[in-house]
Amino acid sequence: MKIIVDAMGGDHAPESTVLGSIKARDEYGINVILSGNEQIIKKILDKNTRDTKNIDIINAEEIITNDDKPVLAIKKKKDSSLVKALTAVKENEADAIVSAGSTGALLSGGLIVIGRMDEIERPAICTNIPNTVGGYSLLIDSGANVDCKAAYLYDFAIMANIYSQKVMGIESPIISLANIGTEEGKGDQLTKETYELLKNSKLINFCGNIESREILQGSADVIVCDGFIGNMILKTLEGTAIELMKALKKELSSSFRTKIGAALAMPALSNLKKMFDFNEIGGAPLLGLKAPVIKAHGSSSDIAIKNAIRQAKLCVENNVVKLIEESIVKK
Repeated sequence: MKIIVDAMGGDHAPESTVLGSIKARDEYGINVILSGNEQIIKKILDKNTRDTKNIDIINAEEIITNDDKPVLAIKKKKDSSLVKALTAVKENEADAIVSAGSTGALLSGGLIVIGRMDEIERPAICTNIPNTVGGYSLLIDSGANVDCKAAYLYDFAIMANIYSQKVMGIESPIISLANIGTEEGKGDQLTKETYELLKNSKLINFCGNIESREILQGSADVIVCDGFIGNMILKTLEGTAIELMKALKKELSSSFRTKIGAALAMPALSNLKKMFDFNEIGGAPLLGLKAPVIKAHGSSSDIAIKNAIRQAKLCVENNVVKLIEESIVKK
C-alpha cells in the first residue's frame, strides 16, 4: 500500500507532513510518498531519521496556497505538490492522498484530476466530531456543497454509513438528519424531502431528526446536512470549544485558590482537552471520489498527519470506495 502526502500543504508544512509521514511509516508499516520540494524534504528526512526505506519523494517546485483560486490553481500549477500528488493517485502510483492544504483546491483537484464516482452527483466532506461519551460522530456535509437537493443528502448518508462501518468500526451506525426539531414534520422543504428518502431507505439505520444541541451527546453516529448548515455547526462547535477553554484557563489562574484547584484538576482537564483535539482525529475524508482523499486540518501537527494517513490506510484496506459505489448503485 502506498499513501501519498502533499508535503507542502498546511500551516506547519513541510516539517509536520514529513515527520508525520515518518511516524505513519513506522507505526503502520506502509509505504509513504512525499510530494514537494525534494531538497527541502530530504533535509528534514536526514535530520529526523536514518532509515528512509519505504519513503519516496516526487519532486514538485510549486505550492498551491489558500490565496489561490482553487480551480485556476489546479489547472495552472501543474508542478505543484498537490497536483502531482493527485496525479499519482489517478495513475495508480498511490492508493490514497492526504493533504493539509487548501480545502477548495483539494476538492477541486479531486474532482478534476481523480474524478467523482459515476453514481454520485456531489462529493462531500465527512468530519469527525468528538462527543462527550468518548467517541465520534460523523458530520456530512461539513462544507463542500452549499446548495443541495434531497438526493444529494441521501447520497451523503449512504457514503457516511459505509465509512462509519468500515473505518470507525460501527456495525450499524445510527443516522440522523440535522434539523430545527426532532419531529418528523419539522424543517424546510429540503429537510422534509430528505427525511422521506432516509426514512424509506433499506440501506441505512435512520433514526430521525437531531437538533444541533444534541450532537455532542453522541446520540447519532452520522449527522446528515447540507454543506452550509454543516459548516455552521462545525465552526460553532470549534469556536465554542476554543472560547470555553480560554475562559476556563483565565478563571483557573485568577487567584491562588483557583490555581491550587487547577493543579488538582489538571489530569481531568488534560483528558478533556485531548478529547476535543483535532490532532487526535486526523482528517476529514472527501467521500464520493474515485479514490480515498483525506483532508487534514490546516494547522495539523505531525501527530495529526500521522492519524490522517491512518484514515487513508483504513479506507484502502476496507475498500471504502468500492463499497460506496456498490451501495449507491443498489439505492
